[in-house]
Order: sequence, then C-alpha cells, then structure tokens
Amino acid sequence: MIGRLLLVVCVLVLPAGCEPFASTDSLSDEYLERLARVLEVDSPDRVAPPSASALPRRRERVLAMPELQMGMLDFLSLYGCELQYVVGEKASIMGRVMQPINRLRYEVRFIQAGEDCLPEIEDEELSETLRAAIDSKRQSLPLAVWNATWGTEEVETLLTLSKGDYPVGAGPAAVSDLSLDLDQLNRITAQLNQQRLDVPLQSLGKIQQRWQAEFRGGQLINSARLLIATLRSGTAIIETRLDDRPLCLNGQRNNQSDIVHSFFLKVYIGQIQPYMSDVSRARQMLIEPLAELAAQQSGVMPETFLSWYQRHLASRGENSLWQQLDEAMARHTRAWQQLLGQCGLRPGA
Repeated sequence: MIGRLLLVVCVLVLPAGCEPFASTDSLSDEYLERLARVLEVDSPDRVAPPSASALPRRRERVLAMPELQMGMLDFLSLYGCELQYVVGEKASIMGRVMQPINRLRYEVRFIQAGEDCLPEIEDEELSETLRAAIDSKRQSLPLAVWNATWGTEEVETLLTLSKGDYPVGAGPAAVSDLSLDLDQLNRITAQLNQQRLDVPLQSLGKIQQRWQAEFRGGQLINSARLLIATLRSGTAIIETRLDDRPLCLNGQRNNQSDIVHSFFLKVYIGQIQPYMSDVSRARQMLIEPLAELAAQQSGVMPETFLSWYQRHLASRGENSLWQQLDEAMARHTRAWQQLLGQCGLRPGA
C-alpha cells in the first residue's frame, strides 16, 4: 500500500521548485517516463523526431527576371511621360541592386506608367515597342511577386529551425500579428496574379520587417517534429501494456487503473493536450496561410522549393509533417481510449 502511494506521489506531484511541463526541453521526456512508470512497463526505444530542413538557399528560390532591351533612343523619345522617370530609376546604381519588394514595385509602376504613356506616343513603331515591353512585364509579374515573397531574406528568419520549439503557454497571441499580415499578403498576391495593379503595396515592407523579428514558423515546424516523436513513443508504451496484460479484468476498476486515470487527466489532459492545442491553433493561423502563399504561386514555384513546401507547409501528402502529426495524434488518442476502455473509463464515454 505504501509503495503504491509513493508511486502516485512520484507520478502526480511535481518536483519542488520545478515545473517540468513549462518547457519543451523536458515536456516530452517527463511525459514518456511517467507514462511508462504508471503502466509498469519498460519504456521502448524512443522514436526519433522526423527530419526537417532549412529553406532552400536563396539562389535556388529567386527566379530570374527578364530584362527589357529598349534602346537609348527609344528611352529618350519617351521624354515627358512618367515612364521615363521609372526607367531612369531602374537604370541608376541603386536600381541595379533592387531588393525584391522594390523590384516588384518597379514592375507594377512600369506597367502603369507605360499604359498611361501609350496615348501620348504618336510614333507607331515606338508605340509597338512600348506595348511589347508592357506585355512582357505583365507576363513576368508573377516572377516578381514570387521573389518579393519567397525570394526574400526575411522569410528565412521566419522559418529558421535554429530557434527551438514553439514555447509552452505562448498560445495563439504569439502569432496573431503574423497571421493578420499573411492574410493581407495573400490577398495582395492573389490580386497581383490576377493583374490587378491598383492594390496598395506600402504594407509589404512592414510585413517583412515583422518576419525578420520573429521565428515562429520554424518553431512550429520543430514542435510538430517533437510532438510526432513524443506521441509515437507514447503510443508504443501504451500498446506494450495492451499486448501484455489488461489494466482491468472484466471491466472492474482497481488501484492501478485509478492511478492511470489520474495520470491521464492531470498529465495528458492537463499538460500535454494544452500544448498540442496551442501548436494546432498556431498552425492554422501561421503555417496554413504560409502554405496558401506558396500554393497560389505554384505556377512559378521552383522545383527545389516544391519538395520543401510539401514537407514543411502542406497539410496533406505522404511526406507532410503536418499529416504525420495528425496521424500520430489520432493513433495516440485511440490507444488511450482502448486502454481506459478496459476499465469503463473510456474518454468521452
């Protein structure tokens, strides 16, 4: 009786001055060690976290933009039109090293200024040259949009894997601003890809400044991997007990089943599930809009980026981390239901 009481204390009471579930560093180990202890089984080898990789290098993400070959005489002939100044800015030293957002703004301004200039041009040959230039710019606009979203340095910071896991207790507030930004960016991207050039672009810089100050995308990817490994390992522990001996005979509760049920409520429901819920909610708010930002540009998506997208952002697919997480959560839930169902304690019953 004393031994059983000590087991309850070890499992359910937290060490003095320490909260092992307050950090992802110990959350997984603590849960799995306690789970094996209350089920009185030897813990099997831990499942390794599934693999993840950094974004493809920038030179593999940035798409080449076609350059116009307008002769100097044609350029001088446009004197008096706003397009002259737009082209002049691009020809300057600063224009040659434009950042992706500024290049997108230039492409949009060129099309708008060129179309405004056309009615003022009397020379037919020059008019045709400008029409061809505008058509070329419209055709290559999706490339500029891609470079201004996925070809930037800022997105690398947002999705870096070097800043640990999504913090315990962070909740959805940690990604709310990023989520609002992405909703706006997805609307802008959709409009530009529909050749609707009146969409304001002033917010792009602020959005990407926030990307440069946040690491939440990469942290969520890391947490998905942590949870997959934890849940797979936990399921293996429960299944080991299921294959060994029943927790209850003939559905009759006993001292151990009460201990296991208390562990389920206090540790799994009280500690693990809230973190899983935080990650799931943040996934909806951040990872899914990022997936949309990539998917709606699939027509120009580089092949090297496609495999990364399918692994780290897509919700479904054989190689998707997020589908693997959904499956690990579902299997772990079924294992708990089967175990506690032996004692008439099936969750939700």
